Amino acid sequence: MLETLFLLLPVAVWYGWVMGRNSLRQSQRKQTSILAKHYYRGLNFLLSDQPDKAVDTLIKMIDLDSDTIETHIAMGKFFRHRGEIDRAIRVHQNLVSREEISGVLRENALFELGRDYILAGFLERAEHVFLQLLNSQKHFVSAQGELFNIYQSTKDWQKAIELAENMLGAGGESDQLRARVAHFYCEQANVVAKATKQTETQSDAEPLTQEALLHKATKIDEKAVRPWLLLGQLAMQNEQYSDAIGYLRQIPVRDINWLSEAVPLIEECALKGGHQDQLQSILDQYWQVCATAYLTKVKQLAKDGDSEQAASVLLDQLKKHPTMKGFKTLMSLYIDLQDHEQSTNSLVLLKELVEEQIQLRPKYRCHSCGFSGSKIHWLCPSCKTWGAIKPIKGLDGE
Repeated sequence: MLETLFLLLPVAVWYGWVMGRNSLRQSQRKQTSILAKHYYRGLNFLLSDQPDKAVDTLIKMIDLDSDTIETHIAMGKFFRHRGEIDRAIRVHQNLVSREEISGVLRENALFELGRDYILAGFLERAEHVFLQLLNSQKHFVSAQGELFNIYQSTKDWQKAIELAENMLGAGGESDQLRARVAHFYCEQANVVAKATKQTETQSDAEPLTQEALLHKATKIDEKAVRPWLLLGQLAMQNEQYSDAIGYLRQIPVRDINWLSEAVPLIEECALKGGHQDQLQSILDQYWQVCATAYLTKVKQLAKDGDSEQAASVLLDQLKKHPTMKGFKTLMSLYIDLQDHEQSTNSLVLLKELVEEQIQLRPKYRCHSCGFSGSKIHWLCPSCKTWGAIKPIKGLDGE
């Protein structure tokens, strides 16, 4: 009897293994069937324009199979693209809250949740999400970009500076990043200037704070133009005209395209502070670079009483680099030289028409997206790029 039982033992083991395997297969088939049922039910709700029920069904699927996480992330993005931000947030929040979801999959869900928050206007929540992703190997660059956008929207320049300096300290050296930090310092300096005007205080600490921020901007980005321009304007407000010229002279050294903004300010400093020699020195070096510079030189010649030479110099320059500004000034000179009344009236009318067209033309254009306008925008309103807008060159500009 004992021998018979011993012989049947392998058969019993084999039978148990077969039954267990069949049971496992049945369980898997049942689970797959339930999963498919929920999947098609959710799809049916979406097609029937019942997104709330679809969200509930999709969330139930996570309990059944964690391998569907990518599908749920995609579904949340689908809701967001449709403008149904609340449902996208619900899907992505549910994924992030799951303890069994970790690693890259959780980071993916977290990143999409941050984008949901931004579109919903929950910027503080979005900031908290993207700060968590700064330690992510996959998403840290995108997270930094999103944080910069948040800080720009909220004008929290101090946080933007801290983030950028941490990036520089971590080896994220780049000219673009340094240029951005310089603009952040300038924005912070403008905040200090506005606060000073609103409180109407005469404290020496506030202007010094503004000046110190601008000097930091010049040190962080050697190519920056904006801080030198602001330093010049600040010195002019304080009637420090010699210092102002010293600051403004740095502009063409950094970027020759911005000389047209510096020359009128230098001319004003020369007039108010008696620094005609410094103005003449700058004009001798740069007068052929842009229309504003050579028109200032022509104005100086006309002021000295030599209108004919001024007109001759301007005409020669217009043959090389014609501009609407130059033609308007040339007509003004010819009007002064003209004796015949009828000819003078015709020139005056033509000058007024040209001047009207100049007023209608934009002065600045973004080199990144082509946006144009009549005012300086250091941050392009269209493509949100710092420092891409510059004075327009050619017939309609400089």
